[in-house]
Amino acid sequence: MRTTLDLPENLLDEAMKITHTSTKTGVIVKALEELVRKSKISDIKKYKGKFDLDIDLDELRDRR
Repeated sequence: MRTTLDLPENLLDEAMKITHTSTKTGVIVKALEELVRKSKISDIKKYKGKFDLDIDLDELRDRR
């Protein structure tokens, strides 16, 4: 999808360096993916401590 954006050039350049992405489109896609990933993690965190999974981590990690 084509979209016209007016982005601060210095911010875009810094994001491209940090992500090692050579295209403006690539860095924007990575940013959107990261935003979605963080949102999903935040949604999952609200269930922390709500479930008793009865899991033996030593057995799960194959430690005897």
